[in-house]
Amino acid sequence: NLPSVKLSGRAVQSSVLEYYRADRAMDGIKHALGPASFCTHTNSETNPWWRLDLLDNYYTSTVIITNRADCCPERLDGAEIRIGNSLENNGNNNPICAMITSIPIGASHSYSCPDMEGRYVNIIVPGDRYLTLCEVEVYRDKPCANPLLSNFSFKL
Repeated sequence: NLPSVKLSGRAVQSSVLEYYRADRAMDGIKHALGPASFCTHTNSETNPWWRLDLLDNYYTSTVIITNRADCCPERLDGAEIRIGNSLENNGNNNPICAMITSIPIGASHSYSCPDMEGRYVNIIVPGDRYLTLCEVEVYRDKPCANPLLSNFSFKL
């Protein structure tokens, strides 16, 4: 059994409130002093989203999300974690891995997404809201099969 591997990539989000950029969810800093410091933050908008481009296709095993530690933990309630290869609707039409019912203030919660395959990991909150994420960690257990290599045979 292969160990879990943490994945990285390029993060973007639907909008940026002040300086709370999408890449702050990938900086390794889960908790910091101050209002949403080292977290992402969108403007108040309809269906705000955050997306991680893994830059390749992976089987995702687990997604861990850390909520902000200073206030308003309910802003993540009802958010959907979606994984797939489509950028239709900014990737928000990909299959659902999990729905976030509640993450307490400053807490991290792990969501199992066994064998979900894709390049994009999205988090979208339906409705007119803000989206704030303090850390998003994406792990894989196994690599995807490469169809280009399946036609080759190797001899020693």
